[in-house]
Amino acid sequence: MMRGGMGNMQKMMKQMQKMQKEMQKAQEELAEKTVEGSAGGGMVTVIANGHKEILEVNINEEVVDPEDIEMLQDLVLAATNDALKKVDDLTNETMGKFTKGMNLPGLF
Repeated sequence: MMRGGMGNMQKMMKQMQKMQKEMQKAQEELAEKTVEGSAGGGMVTVIANGHKEILEVNINEEVVDPEDIEMLQDLVLAATNDALKKVDDLTNETMGKFTKGMNLPGLF
């Protein structure tokens, strides 16, 4: 009976190693994906990658009125937060297939 237990343990370890490699590959693929957040009806857009790095900020020239700098700052902040929320959604969608049915607090 002990032998069967060891065989099952080895099989489970191989499965865990395979899943770990697949998860690492999926995380690398996330870095290559981008999401776009926007605010002000598209007046400000922010592009981020899957590792929550902001790659680009675009501000429509109609917005750049020196008197409205506070509004512009708020729009950039809102667009950035929108992009980062979409990265979280993308990460959960991509990595969720590995953790489906498992309780792994703090993994991401």
